[in-house]
Amino acid sequence: MVMRNTFVRLGLLLVLMLVLTGTVFAAGANEAEASQEEDVKYGDLRLGLVDQDGDLVADAPENEADWVDPQVLVFAYTPVEDPEVYRDVWSEFLDHLSAETGKEVQFFPVQSNAAQLEAMRAGRLHVAGFNTGSNPLAVNAAGFIPFAMMAGEDGSFGYEMEIITHVDSDITQVEDLEGRTLAFTSPTSNSGFKAPSALLKGEFDMIADEDFNTTFSGAHDASILGVANKDYEAASIANSVLARMIERGLVDESELRTIYKSQTFPTTGYGYVYNLKPELADSIRQAFFSFDWEGTQLLAEFGQNGESQFIPITYKNHWAVIRTIDEANGVSYDVN
Repeated sequence: MVMRNTFVRLGLLLVLMLVLTGTVFAAGANEAEASQEEDVKYGDLRLGLVDQDGDLVADAPENEADWVDPQVLVFAYTPVEDPEVYRDVWSEFLDHLSAETGKEVQFFPVQSNAAQLEAMRAGRLHVAGFNTGSNPLAVNAAGFIPFAMMAGEDGSFGYEMEIITHVDSDITQVEDLEGRTLAFTSPTSNSGFKAPSALLKGEFDMIADEDFNTTFSGAHDASILGVANKDYEAASIANSVLARMIERGLVDESELRTIYKSQTFPTTGYGYVYNLKPELADSIRQAFFSFDWEGTQLLAEFGQNGESQFIPITYKNHWAVIRTIDEANGVSYDVN
């Protein structure tokens, strides 16, 4: 699969979202104006999270007594598929993370995006990979600090949202979804819900549960298998997940038809909870960027998508397109 950087098409999506909402977003101007004030809170950070430098993520607590320095670091990978599949995939990296931090590291097989978010909010999860669509909610409601993303050898990254049907289906174009049922994954998923909702409305004037029916499968692999087994008429999925399932032989590519493919989006964001002791946070960053992928299970798994390293990212820049989609969909990051 050819990996592409999403930002070359960011301007086009922004125009689309402006048409969707009929509103001109003045976020940049507002941030510039707010940056001249002191003690300003940015974004939609929940009570207790403060962002005074305008990077849209929570600052570390000023009081050292509020820093967290756990004996055991807990890591969770986004529950895109059966989480137990990834225990072994991440084992070599977690050994490296343990060596870099001097901490025991435990893999936490979360079953849902909601469970992963709540675990971080409750202080039971310290390092994680949140899926594309969950990053804004994790940042604003749980104090997640994303700083890394998987990328190809040349630094390119991303995946696309695809709407798929069974090859035997009479659904051959997006317009054929009218009156039919489209399977989403979960409300927090970008490619599994938020992006298709916004893009179908903007490009085809098709509104969920008005022009077509919806259901939720709970996960991308469930949606893909559901279409392959003809349990779902169509589904919106992340094609990075589809590529891995085809590679494992879990689904036959010839059984599926793609009727829509989006622009490229950022992938899973990796980071830590905001209130970790700064020295520990620094060592976690170092672990990601010093990990040698060569010959590892991580490379065997994600190399199928052309990914072979972690690159540094910022939530403010790399997730701008996702925040725009959220605003177009009227998404709130307040879960209090």
